Amino acid sequence: MQTLRFGDKGIFVKYLQTALLRAGEDAGNVDGIFGRRTERALIRFQDRFGLRADGIVGHLTRAALWQYLCGSTFITVRTGETVDSIAERFRTSVQSIRIANPAATFSEGEQIIVPLNFDIVFTDLPYSSFLTACVLEGLTLRYPFLVKYPIGRSVIGRRIEAIRIGAGPLRIGVNAAHHANEWITTPLVLLFLERYAKALSESGTIGNVSAQKLYESSTLTLIPLVNPDGVDLVNGAFTDGDSYYESAKALSAFYPAIPFPDGWKANIRGIDLNLGYPTGWENARAIKFAQGFTRPGPRDYTGTVPLETPENRAMAELTRQERFDRVLAYHTQGSEIYYSYQGRAPYGSKALAERFAAVSGYTVGNVPYNSSFAGYKDWAIDAFGIEAFTIEAGRGENPLPIDDLMSLYAENEGIFTNALLG
Repeated sequence: MQTLRFGDKGIFVKYLQTALLRAGEDAGNVDGIFGRRTERALIRFQDRFGLRADGIVGHLTRAALWQYLCGSTFITVRTGETVDSIAERFRTSVQSIRIANPAATFSEGEQIIVPLNFDIVFTDLPYSSFLTACVLEGLTLRYPFLVKYPIGRSVIGRRIEAIRIGAGPLRIGVNAAHHANEWITTPLVLLFLERYAKALSESGTIGNVSAQKLYESSTLTLIPLVNPDGVDLVNGAFTDGDSYYESAKALSAFYPAIPFPDGWKANIRGIDLNLGYPTGWENARAIKFAQGFTRPGPRDYTGTVPLETPENRAMAELTRQERFDRVLAYHTQGSEIYYSYQGRAPYGSKALAERFAAVSGYTVGNVPYNSSFAGYKDWAIDAFGIEAFTIEAGRGENPLPIDDLMSLYAENEGIFTNALLG
């Protein structure tokens, strides 16, 4: 989170206001406007934490706010404290503390993690690389059986991270947000991960399926944000005057019919990541050039060679290393499921796609010819012969509003659980 003060506006102010509200301070509506009410709430927060109460979010204030974005705090056990008294002090549960600290003895002087009494995945905020990193950090603190690791970096150095759950033989890869203005797929897949992890820790179910059964059946590797720079652009983490914003805006000017930044699908260099894989790439380039996408811009530019972007290379290397049996690439919108490449699909793919359709209400479709080359699903089928699916979640016009998230989740929970069961 950047330095913030009275008069600032934007996505980071929304994060500030949300953190203050979680901390019990009345910051008003989460409107992204740093007004007097937000300033007063911040000053009260700073005073509570022994910080300089100047109403400015600087380094120390950011550190204090971090726990309310990531959902956990670190404490040192005091003399005479027990896990029960710690839970009472932080208004959280004994069970959540024990899950986060499986090896702890809760002895005096021991440092432990205390999960706070709210869910981690935000369901009412626009996402960015910063917020995604907070969520991933929070999930791994609360559920130590999750394994998080970097797979590469974006054009401007944002970390592209994977997170793994499961110990079963079926290896599943799920990725989201190849396209910047389809960023809602990031909280969609993270919401499933959080609910799965919670159900597993409580010996419960998800989607009427035992979480333990899912864990023993498959190993899920989730890449929730393939295109961090593009998502940051669409949702305002870059601002007017920022060099990356201005560069993208200049590229977008060559395509005036596409709204900026809402119509931006590409990475920050103007290359469409779901047209960057080495399967039918030459066909994709010819088609998109014929449509007028001959230079970098907000969408449909293939670049000059396959795997040109660091984001594509990171996904390709991960797929090779993990030897997935099945992959799902999440996009929006259209409520459709695609499972083949040029009429070819591994045995069983169609039946599984039909099962996905039955539990979601989506339809099984064929990709339009002009969009049927160089995508991640296409490459996974062609190069590895594995089951691969594109899920076009929801309906409407991209970017879908965050208000759609919970209905998208209801439609897709059964897809996730069926994918993991095999």
